[in-house]
Amino acid sequence: MAMTNAEKQANYRQRKIKEGDGERLQAVISLHAKLAIERLARHYGITQAALIERLAMDEQKRVTDTLEGDAYRVYLGEPFTA
Repeated sequence: MAMTNAEKQANYRQRKIKEGDGERLQAVISLHAKLAIERLARHYGITQAALIERLAMDEQKRVTDTLEGDAYRVYLGEPFTA
């Protein structure tokens, strides 16, 4: 018997998590943000997940490029050393 789309998606998610190259993210966001994600992903020709990853990594680089010393360690979640 053929798998349903829901079963295929569930198997894909489990496989990505098991392989160690994926984490599940679930969030409720505004309709405006959701539409923006859909449009931007379509514009760039990438998946919504790839777009979110790109936005997060670009913003992290922008922020960390301004941090020095203890501020960078605090950002990483390391204990502050005085």
